[in-house]
Amino acid sequence: MDYTPLGNTGLQVSRLTLGCMSYGEPSRGRQQWSLGRDDALPFFRQALDLGINFFDTANVYSDGSSEEITGGALLSMVPRDEVVIATKVHGRMRPGPNGQGLSRKAIMSEIDNSLRRLGTDYVDLYQIHRWDYATPIEETLEALHDVVRAGKARYIGASSMASWQFAQALYVADLNGWTRFVSMQNYYNLLYREEEREMLPLCDDQGIGVIPWSPLARGRLTRAWDATTARSENDEFGKSLYGEVDKPVVDAVVRIAQARGVPPAQVALAWVLTNPVVTSPIVGATKAQHLDDAVAALSLELDEDEVAALEEHYRPHEVLGLAAAPSRR
Repeated sequence: MDYTPLGNTGLQVSRLTLGCMSYGEPSRGRQQWSLGRDDALPFFRQALDLGINFFDTANVYSDGSSEEITGGALLSMVPRDEVVIATKVHGRMRPGPNGQGLSRKAIMSEIDNSLRRLGTDYVDLYQIHRWDYATPIEETLEALHDVVRAGKARYIGASSMASWQFAQALYVADLNGWTRFVSMQNYYNLLYREEEREMLPLCDDQGIGVIPWSPLARGRLTRAWDATTARSENDEFGKSLYGEVDKPVVDAVVRIAQARGVPPAQVALAWVLTNPVVTSPIVGATKAQHLDDAVAALSLELDEDEVAALEEHYRPHEVLGLAAAPSRR
């Protein structure tokens, strides 16, 4: 396993991140396909054995049980300082007007709740899951700065948002001397490359670490177009992301994988890793070969013709993955 700095920080993270949304009690939340504690434990062990030290979850995953499983698994296997744990805040965690969002009240409550569930005194990376249109960015950033000053988070990061929003947040933090975002967790893969227009160049310019979510397009790039899985059949959000316009890209991945004699997942992930702005793609794993394929992708070098073949059928998409803006009517 190779390790690399997260953006302009001195924090060394593995070139792959284990995404922990797949781990959570199926009876909690809406992810009926997630794996409970006993089924999830082997994947944490496998990840650690493969050299992965970066683990990403969120408070909303399986109503908090993903954090419980993630923290419990990791802290039972390795000393706390050997792993980099990231979680997120924004989504609804309880009823009522202050049960979600990025207000000072919500952030101060949710960081303590996340730490309790994770069983640790601090998280390495605390991320805003989406942009909160109802809260001034100054309020959010000052609260996050205070979380860092209190020792409850080492660094702060952001996730899917418009480039102008991220630029504004970086500017406001610098203007006030507050803690700056060091990472961007955005949606990026062969089927969705809109981030190449503005967000990735912005991150490159500002020294921001990029940890893309869904680098395999929620499994769409790991199999033939017409094949399905238990998750894909029950993943309503995933169904809204892709259409027939994406089929030629998937077909190209499958063709190159067959020519190479490797699974399609390796080809799709190797393509993401060719982008020098990408720090550590977030990969999910519910079968042992998922992590094996991800690690193998690190050493799979695509030639120029293969990259061109993978990219030539891409068609522009509507911007996806962002928080819904309030109506102006």
